[in-house]
Amino acid sequence: MLLSIFIIPILGILMGAALGYAARLFAIEGNPLQAEIEELLPGSQCGQCGYPGCGPAAAAVAESKAPVTLCPPGGRALAEMLALKMGVDADLSGMEEKTPAVAFIHEQLCVGCTKCFKRCPTDAIIGGPKQMHAVFADACTGCEKCFEVCPTECIEMRAVQPTLQTWYWPMPTGLAQSGAQ
Repeated sequence: MLLSIFIIPILGILMGAALGYAARLFAIEGNPLQAEIEELLPGSQCGQCGYPGCGPAAAAVAESKAPVTLCPPGGRALAEMLALKMGVDADLSGMEEKTPAVAFIHEQLCVGCTKCFKRCPTDAIIGGPKQMHAVFADACTGCEKCFEVCPTECIEMRAVQPTLQTWYWPMPTGLAQSGAQ
């Protein structure tokens, strides 16, 4: 009995050491450009760019398989930073600047078809089959996927209202126009 009590921890330590050695021996270096691009992306994993998340989108941009204008939530500012990082010229004329928005469900119109929360990449929609749904606004990325599939058109995209945590003091208009700091 005592022998088995000592053998199990010793085997655990030996296996852990072997796995640690194998992890260092067979480690694969990642693309540093891809890591830098992924840090620039918003990280919302919304899929508006056509990729399943920000990681694959960063890999596609790093390999020049996707344009630097691929991220709608990032807007013009992100596209300019990506173009600068990649050393390419970006055509920003087709990009529209969107204000952040979250989905809102008019509960009196919701029939509980569940099409919206099947499409939501962040599980921001609460509800069940044949029950009305609601949106957990803190988890909503504003990707509009639920908005597109709603058969009763009960989903509305509303602009994000500032809270005490997100509000900032705007720069005075006189200073912004004169370029003073």
